[in-house]
Amino acid sequence: MALYLVTGGAGFIGSHLCEELVRRGERVRVVDSLITGKRTNIALLPRLEFIHGDLADLDVARRSVEGVDYVLHQAAIPSVPRSVEDPIGSNRANVDASLNLLVAARDARVRRVVYAGSSSAYGNSEAMPKVETMATAPVSPYALQKLVVEKYCQLFTSLYGLETVTIRYFNVFGPRQDPSSPYSGVISLFISALCEGRQPTIFGDGEQKRDFTYVANVVDGVLRATHARDVNGEVINVATGACVSLNELFKAVRDLVGARIDPAYGPPRAGDVKDSLADIGKARRLLGYAPIVPFEQGLKTTVEWYRSSQVVPK
Repeated sequence: MALYLVTGGAGFIGSHLCEELVRRGERVRVVDSLITGKRTNIALLPRLEFIHGDLADLDVARRSVEGVDYVLHQAAIPSVPRSVEDPIGSNRANVDASLNLLVAARDARVRRVVYAGSSSAYGNSEAMPKVETMATAPVSPYALQKLVVEKYCQLFTSLYGLETVTIRYFNVFGPRQDPSSPYSGVISLFISALCEGRQPTIFGDGEQKRDFTYVANVVDGVLRATHARDVNGEVINVATGACVSLNELFKAVRDLVGARIDPAYGPPRAGDVKDSLADIGKARRLLGYAPIVPFEQGLKTTVEWYRSSQVVPK
């Protein structure tokens, strides 16, 4: 039976990957520094091996990949504002740690590394939808860091023969995305604020559009990429192929919560892109991927989870 390493496996997306792998009966190891992850996210999963450590330490990276067949690399500090404020610390977590992991995976003869890339690599190009063949134009340290690791993955494939695939994520949301964290996505922030009767803030005019992707779709795309043929070294969008504005999103969340609060508006945040919409044709061709949970259903499920959890009051 294969052994899967999920880096950042105690985090939001990583814990959902672990949950699905365990459901399938796979052997799973997690490495997480717990800077943004939480042990409670995976506490109920049986037969899970856990390593508490920072992949920026090469010894931790080497220990983590020992005996591993597949690496699902989710570990990162996924925050544009944090990267703008602290580019050195962000680079350590996002680039240095990833390079260590790739070196360790190469030396351990891991079968494949699937890397969590980011749609932020496309930058502010006005062309829509975003196609993998487009030129990249990152506008934040975080976006640049994610792109650098994409390039490292492809280099390790061509130079060392390590199989890698990059999945570019587009605004992933769902249960266990912590609204109290400074790294949280806008959906979790909207839900928690409205459930608590607080006024959320939209940065900019709210007309910026996003391809909000429910986490189960990302999990499906990543696991398809883990075993797909003819994808070595590829970069592939995984999203829904549709988008909504932040103003539309806010109204949808407000209706689901049953609140009567209007948002506050603040200045645009440095490093944020204006619009994002994925072309998922490549994922359909190479992975047989199609979204399994539509945006509306995912949003309803997410609101229900927050309202029934201890994150926000009912």
